[in-house]
Amino acid sequence: MALTSSITTQNQHYRRGEASKSVDTHVIQRADYFRWKVALDLAIACLLLIPVSIMIAILVLLVCMTSRGPGIYQQIRVGKHGRRFMIYKIRTMRVNAEAASGPVWTQSGDPRVTFLGVLLRKLHLDELPQLFNVLRGEMSFVGPRPERPEFVRVLSETVPRYRDRLLVRPGITGLAQINLPPDSDLMSVRRKVALDLDYIGHGNLWLDVRLLLCTALRVFKVPEGFLVWILDLQRPEPLAAINASGEACSGPEEATPGTILLQAAQASMSNGAPRKDFQPVTSHKPR
Repeated sequence: MALTSSITTQNQHYRRGEASKSVDTHVIQRADYFRWKVALDLAIACLLLIPVSIMIAILVLLVCMTSRGPGIYQQIRVGKHGRRFMIYKIRTMRVNAEAASGPVWTQSGDPRVTFLGVLLRKLHLDELPQLFNVLRGEMSFVGPRPERPEFVRVLSETVPRYRDRLLVRPGITGLAQINLPPDSDLMSVRRKVALDLDYIGHGNLWLDVRLLLCTALRVFKVPEGFLVWILDLQRPEPLAAINASGEACSGPEEATPGTILLQAAQASMSNGAPRKDFQPVTSHKPR
């Protein structure tokens, strides 16, 4: 509840106009576009509902035929203002993949991913059920990726301004996902936060159209570097500012990806046995 309270307090300051749009300040103001973006998301989601539902049904059937367990799994994520919601995905890992380890980030060549899951992840088709999260008003088509509560709790205390990304609804795709690879260390998390804040401060309809087009075309294996360049989605300035700032991450002195994962696992275990619907955090990035 403290996380939600903190975000709400921050948002009150933003609405009073006490912030600059620059991502280099300590308070960021949302672009006006976000005031009516939810209506656009709902309209697009309604248009896609029937064709996407058919695709989801076919993929769920294939998953159930090729591995034991349900075709769709649910997982708790943190959304706008720190509110928790249940995200939906097509299952790409074996059942109870985290029964022994607790919450962990996925890795390249992760043995827990099923044969069909590898293909679904490469084509990003496992994200299709999140259309229902958009219809429920919990997510947007474009925005910062939603993270799990265990990781948000730790990263908020470790990475500067991490909570600022919770000012808008999380997205299925986004500026950070298009430009950056999966998280590998705290610096990679900071770089994603920089791009998330850049999007929050300067988001607009034309930017969303380009991001959605890039996301759609990468399914057809169009060279990603070419797409980012031709659609003008590169954002070197925020990343250069992060690299040059030398701003240290706070938190435990031994804060590393390993200890962050350990703290997240301990946070989950403190509430009882690991949830069966918990799956590894995946960063569905184009690179």
